[in-house]
Amino acid sequence: MPEQHPLVQAITPLVERLNAQLVDAAEARADDVTLAWDGKPVVAVRLPSKTPKPSEKEGGVQSLLAGVADELGGPLRDLSRHDKQQAVLLLEARGAFEYRKSAEIVAEALGVTRFTVYNYLNRAR
Repeated sequence: MPEQHPLVQAITPLVERLNAQLVDAAEARADDVTLAWDGKPVVAVRLPSKTPKPSEKEGGVQSLLAGVADELGGPLRDLSRHDKQQAVLLLEARGAFEYRKSAEIVAEALGVTRFTVYNYLNRAR
């Protein structure tokens, strides 16, 4: 992958924020987004799957919460406000809010109100 290409440098922070992955344009799948520069494919972006993995379906929101807690380095309740906002964004990207009563479950895990969770989501949008 042409990591030094200006397009790749420009989009890398966004791709990381979306929990997406940069892949070589030649290895792009049908559901990847291929980006071109001067009409030539440079890189493809592989977005995270919106469909929960089988293990996530079994554990639901709790499994996703555990994964985000591990990724952010500790219990969600103990995180700073900024990190809690990041946790909500990660959970949204992984489909946590497609589960029933997920906002309440996430709020309890973070030690905030359901209203605060919705504020974090709205602020990101």
